[in-house]
Amino acid sequence: MRDTGSVQSVDRAVQVLELLAREGEAGVAEVARELGVHSSTASRLITALSGHELVERLADTRRVRLGVGLLRLAGATASRLDVTTQAQPVCDGLAEELGETVNVAVLTGEAATNVCQAEGTSTVAMQNWVGQRTVLHATSSGKVLLAHLDDEERDGRLTAPLERFTEHTLTSAADLRRELQTVRETGWATAVEELETGLNAVAAPIRGHDGAVIAAISVAGPTYRLSPERLPEAAVTVARAGEAISRRMGYQPVVAQS
Repeated sequence: MRDTGSVQSVDRAVQVLELLAREGEAGVAEVARELGVHSSTASRLITALSGHELVERLADTRRVRLGVGLLRLAGATASRLDVTTQAQPVCDGLAEELGETVNVAVLTGEAATNVCQAEGTSTVAMQNWVGQRTVLHATSSGKVLLAHLDDEERDGRLTAPLERFTEHTLTSAADLRRELQTVRETGWATAVEELETGLNAVAAPIRGHDGAVIAAISVAGPTYRLSPERLPEAAVTVARAGEAISRRMGYQPVVAQS
C-alpha cells in the first residue's frame, strides 16, 4: 500500500512539471484542479518539488514555475547522450528493413566522418566505413550536413574548387547551392553515382535536443537495387529513422497549433 502511494506521488509530481511546462506558471488551485486533488495535497507536492529546485515560487504572486533544478538535470542528460549509442539500434532496424548498408556521419572539419554503421541483408561484401571520412559535396550525408549550416559557414566551404569523382559529381558551387536549398525543403538528400559509379545513397538529418542538425543518417546501395526511382520511397523511411534518433537525442519537434 505504501509503495502504491509513493508511485502515485511520483506520478502527481510529474504531472505538476508537465502542467508548468505547458502553461508556463500556475497557482495551487490550478495544480489541484489538474491533478484532481485537494489544494493541501497540491501545496505539499509543490513544496517537495521546490525543495529540489524543480519548481520555484514567484516572489510577487502565489504562483510557481519550473525551476533551475530541471536545467541541471537536463544538462546532465544531454552531456551523456551519445549519437553513436543512440543511433545504433535504429540503424540496425533500418538496415534490416531496407536490406542496405546504413551509416551515421557527423561533420568533422571539411569532411563527414562515419561514426555508426549497420549492414543490410543484401550486402555481399562487408566494408567497414566507421571512422572513414568522406567528402561533403558528393555524398548524401555530406549534403545534409552542408545544407543545415548557417549561410556564412556554408558559403565559406563552397569557395574552394569542388573535386570531381564521377561524371555525375556536382562541381558547380551554384548548382550545389540550389540542391542544398532543395535538401532543406524536402528534408532529405540524394547522391546518384556522384562519389562512386554504380553507388546511390539517400540521407536525412539527425537533430540534437536543441533542434540543431548534429549528424546525418544515410542508406547506400548499388544502383541496380537502390535505383534513382526508388530513392524517394527510401527517403521517407530514412527520414523517419532520422526522426527516431533525434527523439532519442532529446529533440521534441514543435507541433503547429491549428
